[in-house]
Amino acid sequence: MQLIRYPELAEWPALQQRAAAGEARELEERVRLIFEDVRQRGDEALCEYGARFDGAMLTDLRVRPEELAAAAAQVPVALQAAIRQAHANLVMFHTLQRPVEERIETMPGVECWRRAVPVQRVGLYIPGGSAPLFSTLLMLGVPARLAECSEIVLSTPPAQDGSVNPIILFTAQLLGITTIVKAGGAQAIAALSGGTESVPGVDKIFGPGNRYVTAAKQLATRYGVAIDMPAGPSEVLVIADSTANPAFVAADLLSQAEHGPDSQVLLLTTSDSVLAAVTAEVERQLATLPRREVAALALQESRAILLRTPEEMLYFSNQYAPEHLILAVEGAEQYSAGVTSAGSVFLGHLTPEAVGDYASGTNHTLPTNGYARNYSGVSLDSFLKKITFQRLTTEGLRNVGPIVETMAEAEGLHAHARAVTLRLESLDTSH
Repeated sequence: MQLIRYPELAEWPALQQRAAAGEARELEERVRLIFEDVRQRGDEALCEYGARFDGAMLTDLRVRPEELAAAAAQVPVALQAAIRQAHANLVMFHTLQRPVEERIETMPGVECWRRAVPVQRVGLYIPGGSAPLFSTLLMLGVPARLAECSEIVLSTPPAQDGSVNPIILFTAQLLGITTIVKAGGAQAIAALSGGTESVPGVDKIFGPGNRYVTAAKQLATRYGVAIDMPAGPSEVLVIADSTANPAFVAADLLSQAEHGPDSQVLLLTTSDSVLAAVTAEVERQLATLPRREVAALALQESRAILLRTPEEMLYFSNQYAPEHLILAVEGAEQYSAGVTSAGSVFLGHLTPEAVGDYASGTNHTLPTNGYARNYSGVSLDSFLKKITFQRLTTEGLRNVGPIVETMAEAEGLHAHARAVTLRLESLDTSH
């Protein structure tokens, strides 16, 4: 990790930069060409990309029912139990997010209300590769089911033999998801955004991924498909004071660094001894990690920064807007009152970020790359649309109608005014 002691305020923007943004334009062009290809050639293009990027020679892009049924036998019983408990915790937390429909009379005879309805067709993208994220399927599948979306399409990259990771299939079965597509990367997002012979098109796409997936999701919005948020490489920022346990902090940093070489981790502390102890502990723990080569690459773009005051640490963090924020400080809950930009916050020395990744009940699909300044993480709301309704009685029209006439005339929108006037005149005539 890069060690920085007492940087001046003018240096902060450079320290808050994420890794590797420079090739955005070239990346977008590659993704655009993939989109055009998939939209023109459909399944044929998906199979070619599967062979090129995943090494899988596919003849059928859909997971067959017998593949889904056979998955549980390949998943250890202890892991099945863990997934079921995580599922129960997520259901409990997300069920409480169901909106209540309330009606309000804004004026006598003028009734307004808002109703939540599900997004009808949703696509869930689950990364594969060296760490298939079955936990992300739980995070997306639970609220999609609770929202009662009518069609849920899961897309995930296949292994070289054309199979899908059995833990992902077991989790899909637990969630009742049966439409599963063997496709990954930007080509999967392209297929979900427009549909192919085997892939149903959807209204909204969810799920994290690498820079190609993130660019593809943003491109999908140009085709009228919504996305959950721009969610790219994982990141964590840890604020640690002199009471922090260096071993705990190092483990938290490495738990994000091992996600991928483009992940980023930051440590902020006011204690020089904690800075030294944590960086030493990171090196010690790194040597024992099975994914140490991946984590080591992420650490090259990661920073440990010594600041002067707790207020400076909080100010820096809010500017950075981390996906995950760990407050390894005394009085963490009181300190957290100053947090204005973060995807998810973990309070105190006994709350590792890993619990939110898997089983505490909160959702781990969160905004990255500074988007926590203006996006929330995935919730039940992400799978719902809010439609407003209003109804007028005779009294209501007479109360609000003249107001609308006056305002519409002032804006020069005479047809708006007439729509009210004609109704008011009809009431007078009938009376």
